[in-house]
Amino acid sequence: MRRTPAQQAVLQASPDDTEAQFYEALQQGDLEHLMALWADDEEIACVHPGGPRIVGLPAIRAAFAAVFERGAVRVHPERVRRLHSGDCAIHHVLERVQLHSEAGQTAPTAWVIATNVYLKTALGWRLVLHHASPGNPGDVQELVADAGTLH
Repeated sequence: MRRTPAQQAVLQASPDDTEAQFYEALQQGDLEHLMALWADDEEIACVHPGGPRIVGLPAIRAAFAAVFERGAVRVHPERVRRLHSGDCAIHHVLERVQLHSEAGQTAPTAWVIATNVYLKTALGWRLVLHHASPGNPGDVQELVADAGTLH
């Protein structure tokens, strides 16, 4: 589904909108849509689970093109934690990934811990970093310490 630039600007009115489109593009295997979400900056970066740091639009495009050669990514963001300050937003995400399986078999689930960083630009909120690390089933449980009260 192609979006006009005006539709993209409206849909990217917040970091949450951009993030929703990012995961939608992964789920649909839509490289053009996915790449439209990235900032136009030489220093944008992406790290796939267990992979190297990938810097710049051409390298990120090539990396996602290789991922999509195996098909769309059945990933669902869960337990998103947000830190938003001015023109920057950082989202810590637990991703539930349904792995590819043989026909008739239940697809196994993998967990990925990701950090997505967004910057507000003249074109709306754009992705500047996606860093994903392999997780394990224990990552479904979060370790959260009570900050307590400062006196």
